[in-house]
Amino acid sequence: MEKDFYLQYASVEDKHWWFVARRRILQQVIRKLNLPTNAQILEAGCGTGGNLKMLSRYGQVSAMELDEIACQLANQRQVTQVKRGSLPLNIPFNSEDYDLIVILDVIEHLDDDLSALEALYYKLKPGGYLLVTVPAYMFLWSEHDEINHHKRRYRLKELKQVVRKAGYQVNYGSYFNTILFPLIAIARGLSKLLPKQNQNSNDLKLPSKLVNKILQRIFASERYLINRFILPFGVSVLLLARKPNS
Repeated sequence: MEKDFYLQYASVEDKHWWFVARRRILQQVIRKLNLPTNAQILEAGCGTGGNLKMLSRYGQVSAMELDEIACQLANQRQVTQVKRGSLPLNIPFNSEDYDLIVILDVIEHLDDDLSALEALYYKLKPGGYLLVTVPAYMFLWSEHDEINHHKRRYRLKELKQVVRKAGYQVNYGSYFNTILFPLIAIARGLSKLLPKQNQNSNDLKLPSKLVNKILQRIFASERYLINRFILPFGVSVLLLARKPNS
């Protein structure tokens, strides 16, 4: 992503409805894992570090990020030392006993998602968890995906297939951001009818406080459904997998 995009990303990540609600959903999933005290947690591709504080509530956090500017911004949070690294060949940590690895909206950027997941497999201890999120459905492809240098969007079935092929056991998978899906799908569809220069591709624009609060509450309410039900569609996909004990 471009430098200006990362700067804007960092400026809204703590308050934009999408980021705040997604963290609440992820927190609900992680809380139910009953991780050990002082669990070892790795965030692969932490971006500007918006999830690090939340993750640190559940253990000792390590983090890596490819982009130098994003890495610098993440380190300004002073949660952990974020190191430069990339998947699959340049993971800057020697530990192979992580209890949880999170890779959130990352593998859609990679040419080889399978190799990335295989590399992380060997960093998990037996029985350790992998938590993945990705954007859903290629028909939702928009200029936002192009700005973010996405390679693909996923269906739940496709994500399960690549995770299993990498050696993991799938515990749970679901779409999410389901309640707002119709509005977002309509907006993405309409944007394709506009001349490209007139499209509003800035999904990071912070709405008014009232709208931001309403959207945040709607999206975050799905935390009561995640891990209990499989939501049939959504703007994103969430998958929880585990490395076999033997």
